[in-house]
Amino acid sequence: MAKDSIKLIANNKKAYHDYFIEDTWETGISLHGTEVKSLRMGKCSIKESFVRIEKGEVFVYGMHISPYEKGNIFNRDPLRVRKLLLHRSEINKIVGKIAEKGYTLVPLKVYFKGSLVKVEIGLAKGKKLYDKRADIAKKDIRREAEKEFKVRNLY
Repeated sequence: MAKDSIKLIANNKKAYHDYFIEDTWETGISLHGTEVKSLRMGKCSIKESFVRIEKGEVFVYGMHISPYEKGNIFNRDPLRVRKLLLHRSEINKIVGKIAEKGYTLVPLKVYFKGSLVKVEIGLAKGKKLYDKRADIAKKDIRREAEKEFKVRNLY
């Protein structure tokens, strides 16, 4: 397997629906042994999770990694707070951007990059209801156009 091969574990589609993603960062994550085994089996959910910066360190809350079946006593709490690994300069840059009104950090993807687990976090600004409606309308138009294109090419 190549060093840069990427295997997606979890994707946060809800974040793209609820927020405008302005910037993204790839971070490492601090895990324990059975959590990695559970991730290899694809048992992860980041739908309701969010990221906070406390005392110069970055943490992800609400990230659910199911307990590993064969892990017995070594399993950790599935919803425990996990530390994200970033350089100090990146954290300072993120803190500066979050200080602006209306910005938050959300996890977008969890994936394996080679043998390492990575989390992609995004700087997000909340969408208003009319923004969501506009996105849904665009999606519907694109879907209709693809359907017509498909029908035309069949004959």
